[in-house]
Amino acid sequence: MTKSKPVIFSGIQPSGNLTIGGYLGALRNWVKLQHEFDSLYCIVDLHAITVRQDSKTFAERCLSFMALYLAAGIDPEVSTVFLQSTVPEHTELAWLLNCHTYMGELGRMTQFKAKTAGKTDKNIGVGLFDYPVLMASDILLYGSDLVPVGADQKQHLELTRDLAIRMNHYYGDVFTVPEPYIPKVGARVMSLQNPTEKMSKSDPNANNYISLIDTPEMISKKVKKAVMDSIQGITFDPDNRPGVANLLTMYGALTDEDPATVAERYADKGNAALKNDLAEVIISKLEPFQSKYHDLMNDHNYLRELLIQGKERASARAVPRLRTIRTAMGFYDIGK
Repeated sequence: MTKSKPVIFSGIQPSGNLTIGGYLGALRNWVKLQHEFDSLYCIVDLHAITVRQDSKTFAERCLSFMALYLAAGIDPEVSTVFLQSTVPEHTELAWLLNCHTYMGELGRMTQFKAKTAGKTDKNIGVGLFDYPVLMASDILLYGSDLVPVGADQKQHLELTRDLAIRMNHYYGDVFTVPEPYIPKVGARVMSLQNPTEKMSKSDPNANNYISLIDTPEMISKKVKKAVMDSIQGITFDPDNRPGVANLLTMYGALTDEDPATVAERYADKGNAALKNDLAEVIISKLEPFQSKYHDLMNDHNYLRELLIQGKERASARAVPRLRTIRTAMGFYDIGK
């Protein structure tokens, strides 16, 4: 069957607090892309358990991330939105790919090295080591043509491409080899307290990030505490003034302005003026988003029904795809 649109796949782990960085770097672009592509947006809850999750709050957080997707503008009638764990074909394909993945490939992953630095083998979960194979399964299961990726995921996508090419070599043309999709607009937002590191939703220090559901008071306090420098004036110089550049990047992304243009407007106003105005911009931009989010979280049945709908749509694609892959690999098909 000929594809009417190229397939694009992406997902976010339901761990920690989704931040303004995640919105500006990923979620906002998903909203724009959903009408241009055949879009699948997944809540990758299986990936989240590579780190221990509180079983009492995990399910609620998965619902929360669904509400965050919808509040941001993802349309479940246009995009296929679903929970990864409700489509078991993801994990079955991951096993098939595991059997064609080399230990050395996974051992070279920079994210694995960074997350296990200083730990002994006894304290490193196999899931963390094998994470990129499950990610490859997510992508390859739907014949994805394009995958939006940031710098921290490029290596994982390269492995996905290598596995697709390797499997095609052995079993014929069973996988689409995906290409990275670099959005035209995708702000890289850094930590408020350590602006040389990317803002993370799993950061244990809440002052390092702005959550999409932070209150106006919390947002204002966090922005005012953001690390800057003692240099006079405001200039956009990411290499030498990362703290200032980070705030200008957020301001520009939220107002659709070039950060350098924003810097010119604040050149003689100082850090306090920039921080005060940025806090107001963030609060204003998040107000309608937060209102919709809280309305959605008051209706768990509605969110559940949408997740069931998304699961059915994803399964309708995943089940025949996996059967085709199994047949190509020589598994016996009992026809059920």
